[in-house]
Amino acid sequence: MNIVDDLYVKFMLSGNNYMNMVKPCWKPSVEGDVRKTGDQSGRTDGLLWYKDLGSHVSGEFSMAVIQANNLLEDQSQVESGPLSSMNSGPYGTFIGVYDGHGGPETSRFVNENLFPNLKKFASEDQEMSASVIKRAFLATEEEFLSVVKEQWRICPQIASVGTCCLVGVISNGLVYVANAGDSRVVLGRAERGVRGVSAIQLSTEHNASFASVRDELRSLHPDDPKIVVLKHNVWRVKGIIQVSRSIGDAYLKKSEFNREPLLAKFRVGPFSKQILIPEPSIFIHKLNPRDQFLIFASDGLWEHLSNEEAVDIVHSYPRSGIARRLVKTALQIAAKKREMRYSDLKKIDRGVRRHFHDDITVVVMFLDPPLTNRGPVRSLPFSIKGGQGLPRTNRS
Repeated sequence: MNIVDDLYVKFMLSGNNYMNMVKPCWKPSVEGDVRKTGDQSGRTDGLLWYKDLGSHVSGEFSMAVIQANNLLEDQSQVESGPLSSMNSGPYGTFIGVYDGHGGPETSRFVNENLFPNLKKFASEDQEMSASVIKRAFLATEEEFLSVVKEQWRICPQIASVGTCCLVGVISNGLVYVANAGDSRVVLGRAERGVRGVSAIQLSTEHNASFASVRDELRSLHPDDPKIVVLKHNVWRVKGIIQVSRSIGDAYLKKSEFNREPLLAKFRVGPFSKQILIPEPSIFIHKLNPRDQFLIFASDGLWEHLSNEEAVDIVHSYPRSGIARRLVKTALQIAAKKREMRYSDLKKIDRGVRRHFHDDITVVVMFLDPPLTNRGPVRSLPFSIKGGQGLPRTNRS
């Protein structure tokens, strides 16, 4: 039995979630991983996955994912019901959008482990708080880095895989928004005496294209003149990556993973202070009856739609299928930018499709005012993960 077979048996016997994470390093390619079908888990149409309308404890939601990469790097989930393992603990809805880069492994791992970690810390504190959410982020990061350490010699590319991480928690009349990376959540609010709704961004983005992010990086790394580099008119951290915060990306977190056998293009030399950080920016918003809905989306949507355009679409059309409509609108704009028809763009297969647009995930959470005023109704727990049934090709 060689070392790969030995590790495979070890993880199979352990029965933990790490198995889903590490097996792509040695398992053969698998097409069409369709685990659940039917409306309860959403529907697929080619490279599109969607759940047109569902219910959460504070209203309804709509969800859609379009795949562009050969391996779907966007992962997402909605968890509605208990937010801890205690009957008397917090109750509400958890939303997660995880925009992976370098591969799907980190985003898949976060999709399986972040919410259980949040429930664990909420149970310990017997409440929901910014501290609970931050600890869940950091615990998930540490667990993933442990996987990287286990797999370093066999599958060194795992050190170069990471994910942006956008989380929302709706509980007890509050919305907690935690973000590490450049995904975004926008609130649609009805304004008195004005038709339509206004767009209010609730998340802080960590992308080197923002001067404030470059300033933060320079202040954290005063002795490194190349902490941010302008390459081909795009600002990048160490000339490699645009985001300054993430889960994963071990090669920019710990110097031990920034050497051979990692590919040379990722190696920046020894460093004593981590370059990217996993800590999220956290914002707490108190809901009021004029708050209509929240749009959570990976940056693939915001590349083509402004906050105001997205909010106007959600306000102007029926709830059912609204996430799918946002995705379609973004794709129509992407096609127009390349002077092609939307119908022709839809014919382009995954992988090649990435030259035209990114993976896009959209979750629209409607906030029903009566529920906002009197607190959530104790309904049956509900759980859904975006993209189930889309083509998945694992690394060989």
